[in-house]
Amino acid sequence: MENLPLFVLPMVLLPGEIQELRVFEPRYKQMLDDCLLDGKNFGLVRSDFLSEVNHWDGPMEYGCEAEIIYHETKGSNHFLQIIGRRKFVVKKVHEPALPPFNHPSMSKFMAKDGIYPDLESLMAEIPSDVTSSKLYISADVEFLDVIEVMDDLQRSELEHIVRSILQRVALILNVDDDHFSEWIEKSPVIKLIDDKPESIFTVSSLLFGDLDLRQEILETSDPEDILVILRLELDKLLSEEE
Repeated sequence: MENLPLFVLPMVLLPGEIQELRVFEPRYKQMLDDCLLDGKNFGLVRSDFLSEVNHWDGPMEYGCEAEIIYHETKGSNHFLQIIGRRKFVVKKVHEPALPPFNHPSMSKFMAKDGIYPDLESLMAEIPSDVTSSKLYISADVEFLDVIEVMDDLQRSELEHIVRSILQRVALILNVDDDHFSEWIEKSPVIKLIDDKPESIFTVSSLLFGDLDLRQEILETSDPEDILVILRLELDKLLSEEE
C-alpha cells in the first residue's frame, strides 16, 4: 500500500482522461506544494456526502491517481492540467488536522469575498494533541491491476457503440448530410480507440458526464463489463427516440 494525498471533489477522473483543476482552497494549496516538492502524484476521489472525515465530506472507496502535466500560478490561484493514471481502492483514511471553515471552531476563518486565510494562520490553529500538520485528507491506498487490453471483437464493439452515439449527437447538432460521415470520422473519440489498456476508459470519459455512471465505470476492471454498461446507455438513448 501507498499513502496518497487525496483531492476529494464531486467529480470522477478516469484512467487516461485529461482534466483541468483550479486550486484555491488552503488545504489543497498545501497538498499541491507537497506534491510538487516531492514530485508525487495525488489521488482524485469523488466526495461521499454520507461519510465524514473531521467534518469534511469523505472519499468514496474507488479513485484514480492523478499526474500533474501542467501547472500555472495566477494570483492566488493554481491552475492544473492532470491526467488519470492508476485506479486504486482506499483502504485507510487519514483525517486532516482541521475541520472546514463552517465548523464552529473555525468560524473566525469564514472566507469573506472569496478570500481564504493563509496557511500560516491555519497551521497555528492546529490543536497541540494533533500529530499531523496536513490540512488535506490522505489515505493508504491499494493500486489495482491494469485493465486487460481489449481484443479485436471488443474494440469493434466499442467503435460501433461510439459511432451510434455520435450519430445521435450529430442529429441533435443538425450536422448536414454532406458532412455527417466526415464529422464522425474526424471525431477525437474514434481516434482514441486503440490497443492501450486505458483506451476504453478514455473513450468513456468523453462520452459521459454523469457522475454515477462514471464512478461505475471507474470501479469496473473487465472490458466486457464496461461494454455492458455502454450498451445499456446506448439502449437508453435509442429508447428515448422512440
